[in-house]
Amino acid sequence: MDGDSQAPRLAVSACVWRGDRFLLVERGKEPNRGLWSLPGGSVDFGETLADAAARELREETAVEADLRHLVDVVEAIRHDDMGTPSRHYVIAVLGGPWRAGEPVAGDDAAEAEWLTVDELRHRPVTRGLIAVLEKAARLAAAD
Repeated sequence: MDGDSQAPRLAVSACVWRGDRFLLVERGKEPNRGLWSLPGGSVDFGETLADAAARELREETAVEADLRHLVDVVEAIRHDDMGTPSRHYVIAVLGGPWRAGEPVAGDDAAEAEWLTVDELRHRPVTRGLIAVLEKAARLAAAD
């Protein structure tokens, strides 16, 4: 991204469902190392949100999905030790049903698994993940 480091950065997450299970990854790198979250990452210049989400999903899990729903838009704002914002991400969460592939952790994912929301409640997760999955579960039920 060129220019102003004070500008929010655009990112995507892929929320994939298969029955009552969601595809989650354990982050292997900072930020959020050791926390479970949705596969995702930055959007490249000239890349659509859908293409970015599909690319990140493939890179991190080797899974393909029909990412046709906008599940949510969330923000992740990190602060330094003085309380000053140091990073700001706007994350578009695209979701849809699994299409192909079995999860294999790749790129910056340490692990990748199909988990229910209840199973995830017993693991360390990124802030707001459960709320996003609950929204996605309603979309999945109607799909």
